[in-house]
Amino acid sequence: MKITFLGAAKTVTGSNFLVEAAGKKFLVDCGMYQGKATQEKENSDPFLFNVNEIDFMLLTHAHIDHSGRIPKLYNDGYKNPVFATKATCDLCTVMLPDSGHIQEMEIEWRNRKRKREGKDELPPLYTAEDAEKCLEIFRRVEYDEIVDIDENIKVRFNDAGHMLGSSIIEVWANEDGKTKKAVFTGDIGNNDIPLLASPTMIESADYLIMESTYGSRLHMRNDDKAQIFLDVVSRTLEKGGTVVIPSFAVGRTQEIVYELNKIKDQTDDEEFKRKYDKLMKIPVFVDSPLAISATEIFRDNADLFDDDVKEAMQKGDNPLEFKGLQFTRTAEESKALNERNESSIIISASGMCEVGRIKHHLKHNLWNPNSTILFVGYQAPGTLGSKLVNGEKKVKIFGEEIAVNAQIEYIEGYSGHADQEWLLNFIYSFITKPKHIFLVHGEIESQEELKEKILQTTNIPVTIPDFGETYELEDQIQMTNKLELTTRYKPLRIEVIERMQKLKDELQDMTQIVMNDILTENAKDAEVASLNERIKELERQIVRIIED
Repeated sequence: MKITFLGAAKTVTGSNFLVEAAGKKFLVDCGMYQGKATQEKENSDPFLFNVNEIDFMLLTHAHIDHSGRIPKLYNDGYKNPVFATKATCDLCTVMLPDSGHIQEMEIEWRNRKRKREGKDELPPLYTAEDAEKCLEIFRRVEYDEIVDIDENIKVRFNDAGHMLGSSIIEVWANEDGKTKKAVFTGDIGNNDIPLLASPTMIESADYLIMESTYGSRLHMRNDDKAQIFLDVVSRTLEKGGTVVIPSFAVGRTQEIVYELNKIKDQTDDEEFKRKYDKLMKIPVFVDSPLAISATEIFRDNADLFDDDVKEAMQKGDNPLEFKGLQFTRTAEESKALNERNESSIIISASGMCEVGRIKHHLKHNLWNPNSTILFVGYQAPGTLGSKLVNGEKKVKIFGEEIAVNAQIEYIEGYSGHADQEWLLNFIYSFITKPKHIFLVHGEIESQEELKEKILQTTNIPVTIPDFGETYELEDQIQMTNKLELTTRYKPLRIEVIERMQKLKDELQDMTQIVMNDILTENAKDAEVASLNERIKELERQIVRIIED
């Protein structure tokens, strides 16, 4: 058995592993890179394997960083099965076409710039239609079902507790009369995620390929985060502001809705109940067509909820509904939210603030000291969400520089990923411990700390693979190949040139926005004066760069 690491290697995105075993070649996940612009460009790169040689694919879950390049794989000629749980297949029917729509919108924006520059237009990575077509190769499997791929390979999907339908996948391969077992965790859940069951503990493995997103962190427990959430919201409401929650459309949005519905039962404290009563009197908007569709899929897969939720549902308490909850589908409804003068909570995708309606809500609320931007999920380095969480005082949205006056809050306990404690507990739970562990899907600092913890407490050998490395899974693990990718990461001087070109484009966009949207007949003198000062500061920064 061989594994080549073609994604999620020393990073938290782009999950993709090529496995060769028992005469077959197969993929585990085929995800998109999200976050850093330099990584996102790699999504359009050719696959580093022969698509026509891949016999089947195993998909751990529907998040785009694990599934997002399947339509490209399909367009390149792959027509063999993609095995995934029913809920994962259901979610992919809305998430992949939505991703295709985003590809179309982004390339349209880029092509307008290229046209101005006299360059040829580029095609999208794939279209919404392409994504819908690729769904024909998905094959639904049940949790705990043994799936015989052929006489020598079998697999089993186990509940990972990370999102609806997420899986830890066991793979058995019989080679030369000897069976080897590899376990791919995908993303392991946070053990106390609202709605979902806890991750399945696996009894045995020869080799473990495990995520490490929070390998150096400990999460806040549930009983703390409910109180903090209510306190944050209450402070904002008392100031008459709006709470904007950038949330991943699938998973986190549904969990927040559930928490808002459930929070009233957590304590008898009078002050808590006063705050809760005030909270329940304001509207809560879920502003994401994808989140709305995903919520409907959650309702259709309620059999996967944890036992407490199912018991509440039997009593008529729908965990995804409560008074004041409203869904906005159209762009007009979304825009209207920013014209309201009353306090509200707006939950909108994307969770890292890179695309979607959330950027409009940030533009209208970041400048307001009475409002709060509340983050409840992981923020990849380089994203707008990461910049806000890390305290930047000014950010650019749609080419316009926005002052960050709003309160920025981050409640880590809502993460869908296991923290260091539960990652270690997952390893400890094996009755027959793995011979070797590969850490993937994590930043290098987190991986190094988790590796040390594993070595100290279990003595199990640990490898943190680099992109493009191939390992032969024998009693003594050895790297047998490494792809030479001299063009994968560009020299710094090229990155500087690209940034200058991007800045040129953004200045052109800013000029259009200022002329069309800001310098109108109704513009107030104070607003124009403030804008003038910001432009002067930009001029000074450009002069300093040239003079230095």
